[in-house]
Amino acid sequence: MVETGLPDGWEVRHSNSKNLPYYFNPETKVSSWEPPSGTNPEKLKVYMAEYHSSGGIRPGPSAANEGKIRCAHLLVKHEGSRRPSSWREAKVTRTKDEAMEIILAHESKIRSGTESLGDLAVTESDCSSARKKGDLGFFGKGDMQKEFEDAAFALKPGEVSHVVETASGLHLIERLQ
Repeated sequence: MVETGLPDGWEVRHSNSKNLPYYFNPETKVSSWEPPSGTNPEKLKVYMAEYHSSGGIRPGPSAANEGKIRCAHLLVKHEGSRRPSSWREAKVTRTKDEAMEIILAHESKIRSGTESLGDLAVTESDCSSARKKGDLGFFGKGDMQKEFEDAAFALKPGEVSHVVETASGLHLIERLQ
């Protein structure tokens, strides 16, 4: 049996409406986008990277996406984040300074070419978009938090931002299209 890192009785299922994995306990009928308490985050990280990350398919723009851009991001939350929990950990307790150290180390790997943002996002991002290599899809002006949007729209396709701070936490953003 494959080790998921989830507590007994829990499993990973796939949402057809959101096209994302979620956590489900068939016995209690409880479902959650966030891992249940008692999850082993390291084992879950390995399992999700192996079985629930996308192949990075990047379709081209269409008329429906006129005026929109497509980005991926890597999010590191801290205790002061708007919602200090994630699929990786039920309660984020790191300080903002600790989160900054973590994201700067990720940025260094990306800029040196040793890791891509998408590959790092799969295991290191605190956003559920990690399952899609951080891909947020297409969005337009007014769809995202202002700081995020300003940084994303300032990028050219293929460029990666420096650290961007929002109420959600600290981000690195890569403009895909």
